[in-house]
Amino acid sequence: MENVPNDVLELVQGSTPQDWHRHPNGNGWVYKDAIVSGDAVVSGDAVVSGDAVVFGDAVVSGDARVFGDAVVTGNARVSGDALVTDNAVVSGDAWISGHAVVFGHARVTGNARVTGNARVTGDALVTDNARVTGIAWISGDSRVTGDAVVTK
Repeated sequence: MENVPNDVLELVQGSTPQDWHRHPNGNGWVYKDAIVSGDAVVSGDAVVSGDAVVFGDAVVSGDARVFGDAVVTGNARVSGDALVTDNAVVSGDAWISGHAVVFGHARVTGNARVTGNARVTGDALVTDNARVTGIAWISGDSRVTGDAVVTK
């Protein structure tokens, strides 16, 4: 059995090395209840845990974390130190990168990008070619669509 790093074990309280495995597409860490399927890739030190689902051609890489009941699908990318959690959905060709966080019931879809230290939460939707960057926060029932750019 492979040695699971302590920082991975600490992601799920009480987890043991037997609860984790390396995903064959990319060698990232997957917790026992998470689902990674299709041609999805989990690589680097990325972690998929909880009841999260990553499928299609989605890629979770770097030190990214996908957990809770989050879903990453389509050609979506979650990379860097990005975090997708709770009931958030990242789909289509969307990218979440840097230290960005998508959580709550938020959805990022289309060709949207959430980068830097940006946050998307609540029931917010970021779609089309929209960009959320810097330290911007999108929350509540907000909609960022079209070619909109939100930065701070």
